[in-house]
Amino acid sequence: MELRDIEIFLTLAEELHFGRTAARLCLSPARVTQAIQKQERQIGAPLFERTNRSVRLTPVGQQLRDDLRPLYAGLKHSMERAQLAGQGITGTLRVGMLPANTYDLRPYWDVFRLRHPEWKLRIQRTQFSDSFATLRRGDIDVLITWLPVDEPDLTVGPVLLAEPRVLAVSTDHELAPRTSVSLEMAADFQHPEAGTVPGYWYNAYIPRETRRGRPIERGPLVQDTEDAITLASMAEIVVLFPAHMARYWIRPDITYLPVTDMGPLPYALVWRSETENEPIQALARIVRDLGPLAPES
Repeated sequence: MELRDIEIFLTLAEELHFGRTAARLCLSPARVTQAIQKQERQIGAPLFERTNRSVRLTPVGQQLRDDLRPLYAGLKHSMERAQLAGQGITGTLRVGMLPANTYDLRPYWDVFRLRHPEWKLRIQRTQFSDSFATLRRGDIDVLITWLPVDEPDLTVGPVLLAEPRVLAVSTDHELAPRTSVSLEMAADFQHPEAGTVPGYWYNAYIPRETRRGRPIERGPLVQDTEDAITLASMAEIVVLFPAHMARYWIRPDITYLPVTDMGPLPYALVWRSETENEPIQALARIVRDLGPLAPES
């Protein structure tokens, strides 16, 4: 089985949709179908159950996925390391971002690249619903997340920024004409729920109650910022965000209102304690040297 065909199989095993798999890999749906049919002929058994409505892995497909996934990841990592070594780069630091303000954090990225040209810096977005799992799986090396983080296997590093809060509402929401809101006002409306993330951590982002003790109702389950913004645009929920969202996610159907009775939300570096290495230490040292960003006005 060729490396590209393995990639096609593993992507389809994740997406369970031929069209999305083709789009993700920049291939035609026919190429995806041909690759899967070729693999099934080689193995002598179907890998997927296909109907007009769904695609599911067969038991043979599940076994192949579980066997191939670590092998493919290791091979891909080896190829990337070889390519980087050819460029004089000896390692890669992968930083997962929960805040959206990647550009604001460029001073940290620029100094890291200037001081350490031997290491490649890769910045990527991370879903908050899967952020700690992404870190623990080793998909990223460092996570930039809001605080507090109190996990026995994770180290909390220096703070990069602390921002006031805004409330995202639909432009035709009853709160939209206001110039600002309080959390007490926002408690009249549903907020998003985040599922299986640590409760104390999500409660720091969206409190369970206001300062006066009014409960804050949570409604639909969301996986990421895109989900939350979409529901807010349809006036199904309102969403608390750090203030930079008003600059980075400008939409004609969303209004951002400053929240007057919440303190700044801090974001810091977090990493797995057992995988701490020189690139992680270097980035943490740079953040400490430069200090946190100035708060939004």
